[in-house]
Amino acid sequence: MKRKTMKIGELFSRLFPERQIYHRSGGTVRYFTVSPLQQSVLSIAIAAVVGWTLYATASLVFIPNSTLSAQGQQQIDKYERWVQELRARDALSRSQLVERTEAFQEATVSFEQRHRTLEVMLDSLRNGGELEVAALRGDGSALLVNASIEEADRRQARTSSEYQEASTANSGVRGQIAELQREQQAFLDEVEDIAIERAEAARGVLRLTAVGTNRIAETREMGGPLVPFANLASGNFDTPEEAMFAERVSQVAARMEEARFYQSVVSTLPLADPVGVPSRLTSDYGLRVDPFNQRPGWHNGVDVGAYWNAPITATGPGVVSFAGTKSGYGRIVEIDHGHGFKSRYAHLRRINVDKGDTVAIGDVVGAMGSTGRSTGPHLHYEVWFNNKPYDPVEFLRAGKHVYEE
Repeated sequence: MKRKTMKIGELFSRLFPERQIYHRSGGTVRYFTVSPLQQSVLSIAIAAVVGWTLYATASLVFIPNSTLSAQGQQQIDKYERWVQELRARDALSRSQLVERTEAFQEATVSFEQRHRTLEVMLDSLRNGGELEVAALRGDGSALLVNASIEEADRRQARTSSEYQEASTANSGVRGQIAELQREQQAFLDEVEDIAIERAEAARGVLRLTAVGTNRIAETREMGGPLVPFANLASGNFDTPEEAMFAERVSQVAARMEEARFYQSVVSTLPLADPVGVPSRLTSDYGLRVDPFNQRPGWHNGVDVGAYWNAPITATGPGVVSFAGTKSGYGRIVEIDHGHGFKSRYAHLRRINVDKGDTVAIGDVVGAMGSTGRSTGPHLHYEVWFNNKPYDPVEFLRAGKHVYEE
């Protein structure tokens, strides 16, 4: 034990020998002594800072951003508890209604179908997906709901007066049914609020790009999910409550489809930095003095400078629609991001992708060069929407807001 202690002491002395730091100022020489203990404490502090920095960086890089905020996740958890409570109450109601009239038995079937509809909506909301037609067909008859933006914009007042009257006038099993109806309406209201919040956030990003939402909506293919419910195929309803529930579901489904559509557009937009290293903007978009003929001319993109062979990266996910040489552009890569958006990377010294390749955001597509009509190594970067160029700086600014979130 003593020998091990001596070895540890010798190792500690070799790693942290006593050091003296000399300082000369105005002809006066001073020195400071740094003891082994001080050196070891400083080393531990530096290691802790470096370790924490690596851990924080790894967390930001490798842990995917959640599509829901913390508050949104809490709401989802609350909806899950609601669905479980609704199903438990529904099971209790069904056990009592079996012994009663055929009308109550039909009401039980109706509630089962309603719960399946709400569960499909909850799964879609939790997974960030769209309402799938196959999942919403139910047991047979179904209605094709035209889930349009116009329909979604007409919001229904919270908790209809019919349900409030039913909850006060009935008791026992009838009162439980009225309570279930009211909670189902509250569930749909909350789902609609989350869908609206997501759609508005995505619209805000599109407005920052200067493209806006109106032009995007013009290119949208309209459709809608199938909502399961008894007699919806013919549009006949046994009770006014069934008709109201079917209409409310169609409105909320339209909101969810609207949010899904705009989120899918934003997720593919070219919003990231096109150069994978620190760079600088050397020429703006728009009217400028041409560097060759010294006359005013239009510039369809921006020029970004760094150094020879600097990595050029995809600013958004998409498919390479062109990789080769074009007059004036030199070596160029063009990426189709879908929904009418394309990005171009010109004057490349080297191209790393081929036409038809699928790229993700941040993938290296080439190296900075000076091919084509160029005065030096830089990237000429363009963003197009529906065959019209837009200022890439607007997209870069929008991207900063997205990635900060």
